[in-house]
Amino acid sequence: MSEQAQAPRLSCDRETGLALLADMVRIRRMEERSAQLYGEGKIRGFLHLYIGEEAVAAGCLRALRPEDNVVATYREHGHALLRGVPMERIMAEMYGKRDGCCRGRGGSMHLFDRERRFFGGNAIVGGGLPLTVGLALADRMQGVARVNACFFGEGAMAEGAFHEAMNLAALWRLPVLFLCENNFYAMGTALARAQAQTNLCVKAASYRMPAQRVDGMDVLAVRDAVAQAAQGVRDGEGPVFLELQTYRFRAHSMFDPDLYRDKAEVEEWKTRDPLPGFIAAMQAQGLLTDEDIAAVEASAQREVEAAVAYAEASAWEPVEDLMRDITTQAVQV
Repeated sequence: MSEQAQAPRLSCDRETGLALLADMVRIRRMEERSAQLYGEGKIRGFLHLYIGEEAVAAGCLRALRPEDNVVATYREHGHALLRGVPMERIMAEMYGKRDGCCRGRGGSMHLFDRERRFFGGNAIVGGGLPLTVGLALADRMQGVARVNACFFGEGAMAEGAFHEAMNLAALWRLPVLFLCENNFYAMGTALARAQAQTNLCVKAASYRMPAQRVDGMDVLAVRDAVAQAAQGVRDGEGPVFLELQTYRFRAHSMFDPDLYRDKAEVEEWKTRDPLPGFIAAMQAQGLLTDEDIAAVEASAQREVEAAVAYAEASAWEPVEDLMRDITTQAVQV
């Protein structure tokens, strides 16, 4: 644990704290192992790691309900895991194997699980925003009281789809919870170099919806803000926008040389690592022992190794199944 880590405010009991810590550790260890497997050539294509941002997924998913809809970005491994998608299915998908959650056809950026109401995984920047509005409209038309939570990065707020989605959600008072994971660099451009208005809550408030900035490195601040916002959405008060300020410790993707930010800045943000910060807070309150930490780590490590073994043992999709789920229509010329 970093000696410089700052303990966030603590507003949870021991059981809740252990659960949140386990969530963050599970994501961190899965992502670290994924990076290693990518270097070994076991995982191919694009790989966007969530290391440093774990408090956002952990806080958000603990505050949402199983019946809520969740739409994520291409950096979605942690969201899928905490939504309940088994780590072994996630790992097999990243391997491109048949036993992955999308039969190996989606890969890292397109995790999907309809049963758990996890609707992506979307490789298109901002692509999940209109999908979420569509899900929310369907709920409204069917009289279903459910939150439709959409994760996206601050870079997506420069896309037309963001403004269209915000406008329609506000105009029709749809049950959408907009969750902006602001890590300040989008794919590789600093926010101030890409957007004239860097106060993201001002942008969102222009659509006449509540907008709040949250410390995305503090898992309890995230959980509490999302729980409150989700309840308002669920009660029919219309959409809400939350800006979750966070930071990725790794480059945008495994292909990214990460030349656009100072190494000193990265190291400074690491002093606010959400894992040691939360551990420090729990220990300060007497809610966490060294044995607890060891148990959480051991459990996460077992889960990761079991997931890797599952992915290694899984078969490739047979050639005869390659046209499965693909519909073609003959066209006369």
